[in-house]
Amino acid sequence: MKPSLIHPSYFGPVDLYAEIAQADKFVFETKDNYQKQTYRSRQYIYGANGRLLLNIPVKHRKNKTDKHQKYRDIKIENEFKWQKLHWKSLEAAYRTSPFFEYYEDEFLPLFEKRATFLMDFNLMCMQIVFDCLQINFEYDETKKFEFIHEEYKDCRSLVNAKRTPEFKLEKYIQVFEAKFGYLHNLSILDLLFNEGPAALSYLQNQKRKG
Repeated sequence: MKPSLIHPSYFGPVDLYAEIAQADKFVFETKDNYQKQTYRSRQYIYGANGRLLLNIPVKHRKNKTDKHQKYRDIKIENEFKWQKLHWKSLEAAYRTSPFFEYYEDEFLPLFEKRATFLMDFNLMCMQIVFDCLQINFEYDETKKFEFIHEEYKDCRSLVNAKRTPEFKLEKYIQVFEAKFGYLHNLSILDLLFNEGPAALSYLQNQKRKG
């Protein structure tokens, strides 16, 4: 089986981790250009009023004529207290979930220490998720950007926040499901806080569409 090629994400959605959990090996795309409105800088959680977007602000380019910036070079805009806001949102959404307190101490430091580069921060986010899932966080990185990587299973589209899920995701119990119904393919944090140690088995058993 070819290694799965994925983007480092702000935690990332459930189906991204279903791909990872079922792959023999994965590789991070680290040589691409940054694109807005992707899971590089956003995640969706289940808030008290339904689907809630948490977006990391990034610094704007000084040279407006340069439309392309490398993802690795993108810096976080820390004039906004986004980390404090995101953590408060996570607490409000998941404090009553079965496993929030179980994982709370693992994730809290991410929102207390100032972050500089978006990709580096995302890699730290994903490493903690891997630790919680008990998946080995050993990976390779791409050496250069290519539109087609023959040696990899190209899963880079999973970073697109506007696509439909790649897997037929089974339902699991969500905190506010009784109010707003079941919400598919939210942040992996939604699965972790609701399912806890059973999350890995869930991911391994999801079936890809088609």
